[in-house]
Amino acid sequence: MPDAVPSRGGDPPGPSADAALLELTGISKSFGRVVVADNLSLTVGAGDLVGIVGPNGAGKSSLFGLIAGDLAPSAGEITFDGAPVTRLDAAARCRLGIGRTFQVPKPFGAMTVFENVLVAVQQGSGLRRRPSYAAASAIVDLTGLTGDANNPAERLGLLSRKRLELARALATGPRLLLLDEVAGGLTDPEVAQLATIIGSVRDEGVAIIWIEHVVHALTAAVHRLLCLYSGVFIGDGAPEAVLALPAVREVFLGTEISASLHMPAAEAADAPEPAGPASPHAGVDTVRQESR
Repeated sequence: MPDAVPSRGGDPPGPSADAALLELTGISKSFGRVVVADNLSLTVGAGDLVGIVGPNGAGKSSLFGLIAGDLAPSAGEITFDGAPVTRLDAAARCRLGIGRTFQVPKPFGAMTVFENVLVAVQQGSGLRRRPSYAAASAIVDLTGLTGDANNPAERLGLLSRKRLELARALATGPRLLLLDEVAGGLTDPEVAQLATIIGSVRDEGVAIIWIEHVVHALTAAVHRLLCLYSGVFIGDGAPEAVLALPAVREVFLGTEISASLHMPAAEAADAPEPAGPASPHAGVDTVRQESR
């Protein structure tokens, strides 16, 4: 498969596989009394595929905002490829190679799918003329949107809109791709299709951090999983090990989170029912969690 992710001509080579591509050191951020990042530190290497889980309101999307430059931290430093980027805005970080998706896709509705991707190629990666058209075509093909290339984005169904959101992020030529719940709302077969595309992107050497509530999609794809809760990482390691941690299980309100989450549907149907909430106050905890 030819490279689908556009490269930036003249850019210095990226870090080696063992080097840190992204480093967060002591990052903190709050909105009034709501803490979304509490002295967070994180290192992601080139080509890594890292998953992040956590309940609603844990600070996951805010973390992406801090990495991508949409939010400014109140404390701490962020470096990308060894250079400080803490004070750079989102546009500058995008040009350096940090791309992201958003939970709710908002393409240019009146423009075609191809035009949406072409704009991202030209404005994000800096390519022009024939190279930009070739790059846009490759990304449309990679993300399975060839059949919709000439259709207005506003006519797309949910799966195609999710694919277009991914395509627009890829079109900026990222070395680090931030995926924010790209599997949300999709059926299991659709999630599998999207996971295959994400695996192809990672095979091209792009580092990926993937936030997702569809836990089985992460456990089947990532080699490292983090759990974020109230702005703090309470788990970091191999997916099965993290999901087995008592603190992680507690924030999921006692739900049995294990390898059964990525069983085939027929096997999962025969699996024993998960244990009920460990705490008699679980109903109250549920209300609190949903209110965040």
